[in-house]
Amino acid sequence: MDFGGSLGEVWRQGKIPVVLRRTGPGERLRLRIPLALSPGYSWLEKLGRHHPMWSGAPTYYWEVPKSWFDDFVDAALRSFGKVYIIQPYREHEVCAYNCRHAKGHECQCSCMGANHGSEHDEGWFDVTEAFAVKAGERQLACRLLQAKRS
Repeated sequence: MDFGGSLGEVWRQGKIPVVLRRTGPGERLRLRIPLALSPGYSWLEKLGRHHPMWSGAPTYYWEVPKSWFDDFVDAALRSFGKVYIIQPYREHEVCAYNCRHAKGHECQCSCMGANHGSEHDEGWFDVTEAFAVKAGERQLACRLLQAKRS
């Protein structure tokens, strides 16, 4: 696994736990837990009935079932106060069939004219003549969760 840029920095930093949500069939969650700050890994094994799988050098991460996601995030927040979540997402573009097939120059669609009159229908899902959506390429996003202060 080779993340570039800031995702790579998040994955390689050693102070805050990181969970990589993988969504493909048979793929498992990947976890990075700070070694120096770890209160021990016994809490990780208590999250489910399966044993976490360790991937040693040079990658250094744990793999666990996807069903452990919520429990891991909660446990990491309790133990460390913070957790990074790296997850896939697809940006959605909104337009309309009538816009893409328009003949004039006036555009009142949310695409702001980017698709106006293009007659490109590939990838679009037309809900009605006035509303269509298109999913972008799959990308990875990262967010940092912090435990609420009491």
